[in-house]
Amino acid sequence: MALDHERAEGDHKKLWSHLKMPFWQSTASSPSPGTSSSASVPSFQQNQSVHPDHHQLGDHHSASGVAAMAKSLLPARRRLRLDPPNKLFFQYEPGKQVRSAIEIKNVSKTHVAFKFQTTAPKSCYMRPPGSVLAPGENLIATVFKFVEPPENDDKPAILKSLVKFKIMSLKVNGQMDYVPELFDEQRDQVTVEKILRVVFLDPNQPSHLLEKLKRQLAQAEAALETQKKPVEEPGTGPVKEGVIDEWKERRERYLAQQHLEGVDSVQMD
Repeated sequence: MALDHERAEGDHKKLWSHLKMPFWQSTASSPSPGTSSSASVPSFQQNQSVHPDHHQLGDHHSASGVAAMAKSLLPARRRLRLDPPNKLFFQYEPGKQVRSAIEIKNVSKTHVAFKFQTTAPKSCYMRPPGSVLAPGENLIATVFKFVEPPENDDKPAILKSLVKFKIMSLKVNGQMDYVPELFDEQRDQVTVEKILRVVFLDPNQPSHLLEKLKRQLAQAEAALETQKKPVEEPGTGPVKEGVIDEWKERRERYLAQQHLEGVDSVQMD
């Protein structure tokens, strides 16, 4: 009886000490054999490692949205370099059509199409109104404008014009013919390069701006004359007038001979 009582008392103490032990300590202290250390990690911690926090995903998307918005607010990278950069100079001659010139150069690494627009299309036009430039290519465009006669003799007030011009650019795939519809079909890819305002120069007052304008106009005219000349094939030169006369004589003799042969054949029949 005494032995049974001591054994029961010992079992009671063991059970009591086991109940006082923390739950996590009892679980970690007795891992089952053949299981890895990751098996002892609670299931909710494993779920957190597999599925990222929804708050982290929200922060990531919000950061991407802010970056996209900031990128849209930044000025677009220029594809063209203009000279003059932000003005169009005209000689002030009331009642006449005057001209201005601007050099346009493609400074990007791809082909670029450009297009002119103006707030006064009835009194202004451009030559060319648009074109496609290869990387590094440039041209001098001529702008024509009719100067309205002043209502009074207050010339300084007339020298300030409200007419503006806008130059837009569009990246294109390789060399192609310019068509204005390109800018309508790819409206979201169009970049406004510059808005140019009109400045009149006094033709009787010498200045470096007036000299530069005359020089650019002369270069534009020379380039236009070069484009008008026909392209000669390699190995051939211009046809001389004597060669044309000789060809005409040979053709006339050939036609005359054909005519005589036709008459003889008719008489023989």
